[in-house]
Amino acid sequence: MAISREFSDIDSRFYKAADPFFAAHLDQALTYDDVTLATLYSDILPRDTQLDTTLADGLSLNIPVISADMDTVTESRMAIAMALNGALGLIHYNMEEKKQLSEVSRVKNHVHGLIQEPIKVGPEQLIGDVLKMVEERRFEFRTFPVVDDSGRLLGLLPGHVVKQRYAKRKVIEALTPRDQIHTIRKKEIAKDPIARADKFFTDHPGIHKLLVVDDDDKLHGLFTMSDVERITQEKKAQFKPARDGKFRLICGAAVSATRNMFGELDRDRIVTHVGALVERGVDVVAVSTAHGFSKGVGETVAMIRDAFPKLPIIAGNVTSAAGVEFLADAGANAIKVGQGPGSICTTRVVAGVGIPQLTALYITSRAAAGKKVSIIADGGITKSGDIVKALTLAQAVICGGMFAGSPEAPGQILEINGKLYKQYRGMGSLAAMKAGSAARYGHSTSTPAKVAPEGVEALKEATGSIDSILTPLIGGIQSGMGYLGAVNLTQLRDKARYIRVSPAGQREAGTHDIVEVKTGRAEGAH
Repeated sequence: MAISREFSDIDSRFYKAADPFFAAHLDQALTYDDVTLATLYSDILPRDTQLDTTLADGLSLNIPVISADMDTVTESRMAIAMALNGALGLIHYNMEEKKQLSEVSRVKNHVHGLIQEPIKVGPEQLIGDVLKMVEERRFEFRTFPVVDDSGRLLGLLPGHVVKQRYAKRKVIEALTPRDQIHTIRKKEIAKDPIARADKFFTDHPGIHKLLVVDDDDKLHGLFTMSDVERITQEKKAQFKPARDGKFRLICGAAVSATRNMFGELDRDRIVTHVGALVERGVDVVAVSTAHGFSKGVGETVAMIRDAFPKLPIIAGNVTSAAGVEFLADAGANAIKVGQGPGSICTTRVVAGVGIPQLTALYITSRAAAGKKVSIIADGGITKSGDIVKALTLAQAVICGGMFAGSPEAPGQILEINGKLYKQYRGMGSLAAMKAGSAARYGHSTSTPAKVAPEGVEALKEATGSIDSILTPLIGGIQSGMGYLGAVNLTQLRDKARYIRVSPAGQREAGTHDIVEVKTGRAEGAH
């Protein structure tokens, strides 16, 4: 007699696929903790599951997680950490446009083997000026090639002399001269730059930098041993860094529906800025506002699509099928779903609008399938189990609060009663809107007294690195997929079966009736 591996008739009466489940709850809006997923027969081990997802042509992630475009969450350091883990960071726009371009450049130039445009210094500069540059631009290195006005290599300024005690000395007085540094001709690395550099470092123990020059001795790039080692080790990793076709880390940037002094969309400014982002290699732009189903957002998306036909565009936020269709028709490839679910967002309280996240995801996912676009669950994620539930309907999730306490987040660090905290604020908070995000909520920064905040300023307890946060999150997602017998995210969406959970069932889901002595960070561990 064959062993049945399918749902029995009894199971099917209780555990429903998305369409019949949400149809049975038309009069209730549900969020993550309101439901649980039924386990299915599985021959899949969690470690064998694949988490890659495609958000648009030319935009794929190795793990379906995006860091939020918030000014206390994502700048270049966060975006680099996310991409190195196979995810994506969206750099916020609450800064000068020039600074946002610089942040994108830092990500695109980070650890891609050959640094084609290394930061250089001149022989007549003071070491004090170099120190100031390091501090202002937050460089994590202090060794610089030295070139003349024509770009010809003169030597290398070693990190051990870039110190305050030598601030008044000129670079030329402290550099390692040209004849004492190792170089390689540009034509020698044409076939396989990484393999050639790797062989050089193997053949030259103790040498950590290799400069690339042309036949005229002009500088064309720089290899570092740590970069080359990291790239060669990537081949063995299950979740590889997210890179573009030129082996650079991927990076996204948020843009605003900027208006001029007459209240009209500033078309020239928007297109010029997006063009500058594209020149720096940005992989996706996100038109981010609290109300994506609006004339200004639609026109902005259409404007960017017309100017850059192949550029992936994320737009939002919406919670309706009509909103998805509107943005898809305007030219968006991926739609952000979520109005008010974030831990520091008060939109639902202040404005009285917004739909609990799981119902919003179901409704929008059906419209997205018809338009052949992706949806991204934005907000309300507090644990890996939430991500699993979100991914039964969406192609990726956006997290803000979960990452805000990490050292990669740009928030200010505070010490209170011996504990370290980081600043975390909603982009609808009064402080964030005064800093520039008011347009995101349809307000003007010129009249702060009339601004209606839709977020709060808060603190998050300082946490470990993004690596230490993502590791248990990824493990939890894989565990959830293993319980459902889903080897990839497509199967997860196909196999998901839902059932409502009572308040008592929610309490039962967490630890209870014990005195906890050690908190495990990994969600879904057995």
